[in-house]
Amino acid sequence: MKRSAATVALTALAPVSWGTTYAVTTEFLPPDRPLFTALMRALPAGLLLLALTRVLPKGAWWWKALVLGALNIGAFFPLLFVSAYRLPGGMAAVVGSVQPLFVVGLSALLLGRRPTARTLVTGAVAALGVSLVVLQGAGALDAVGVLAAVAATASMATGTVLTKRWGRPDGVGPLALTGWQLTAGGLLVAPVAVLAEGAPPALDGRAVGGYLYLALANTAVAYWLWFRGIGRLNATQVTFLGPLSPLTAAVVGWAALGQSLTAVQVAGMALAFGATLAGQLGGRGGIDGGVGRGRSQSFSSAEKNGRKVSMDLTGRSLRR
Repeated sequence: MKRSAATVALTALAPVSWGTTYAVTTEFLPPDRPLFTALMRALPAGLLLLALTRVLPKGAWWWKALVLGALNIGAFFPLLFVSAYRLPGGMAAVVGSVQPLFVVGLSALLLGRRPTARTLVTGAVAALGVSLVVLQGAGALDAVGVLAAVAATASMATGTVLTKRWGRPDGVGPLALTGWQLTAGGLLVAPVAVLAEGAPPALDGRAVGGYLYLALANTAVAYWLWFRGIGRLNATQVTFLGPLSPLTAAVVGWAALGQSLTAVQVAGMALAFGATLAGQLGGRGGIDGGVGRGRSQSFSSAEKNGRKVSMDLTGRSLRR
C-alpha cells in the first residue's frame, strides 16, 4: 500500500509539471511558434535519454516505438498547440479533460474491457470540474481548433491504450522507452516545424531557460514518471491523475501571474480534485492488482503464459 501511494505521488508530478507549461510558454518563450516549441520539448529530451540509457529498440519494437512516439508526442504536441492557440477560454483543456472517457471507449473496442459505471461517472465529474475552472467567457469556437483538440485527445488516448497493452521489452526500463518515444516524436515534428514556421527564432536568455525547463523537467523527467506509472499502477489510477494538469495551471496563474479565481472556479477545482481521488480509490485491486509484481505484465507476456489480462484504461489531460 505504501509503495503504491509513493508511486501515485511520483506519477502525479508529471501532470503537475505539465500544468506549468502555459505560464512558461507565455512568460518566457517566443510568441506564435507552437511547432518549434513542440520540437524543442521532444527531440532534445529524447536524445538526452537515449544517450543516458544507450539502449535502442530491437525487432518489432522499432515500429512500436515509432507508433507510440507518433501518438503520444509527434501528433499530440502539434495538435495540442494548434488547439490552444485557436480555441478561447481554455476550451482545449476542456476537450482534453474528457480523455478518460475516450480511453474507456478504446479499451472496450481494442481490449474487450467493459467500462464500469463508477469509471464513467468519475470521468464525467472530472470533465465538469475542469470545465468550471477553465471556461470563462469562451465566446465563438473555431472549427479547426475544435478538430485539433479532439484529434489530440484521441491521439493520446490511443497511445495510452497501446502503451499499456504492449508494455516494455524484457530488460528495458521506462527511461529508455520514454527516450524512444520522445526521439521518434521529435523527428516527426522537425520537418513540419521547418516547413510551417521556417528558421528557428532568435533566443534570449529567458527563452533558453524556458526551453531547458520544458525539455528537461517538463518533458524528459515528467514523461519518464508518467510511463513508469503506467507500468506500475492500475491504469485507472494513472489516468485519473490527468486533471491535476489544468488545476495546476489555474493555481500557477493565480499565484504567479496575478489571475483571479472565482467561487465557481474553486468549486470546479474541488470537483476535479475529488474525481482524481476517486479514480485512485476506485483503481485499487482492479485490473493490474492481481499480477503480484511492482510492474504490470505486458499484454504479449500474458498471452504467452496462457492468460488474459483485462485492462481498464483511462486517459490523460490535454495541457502537457
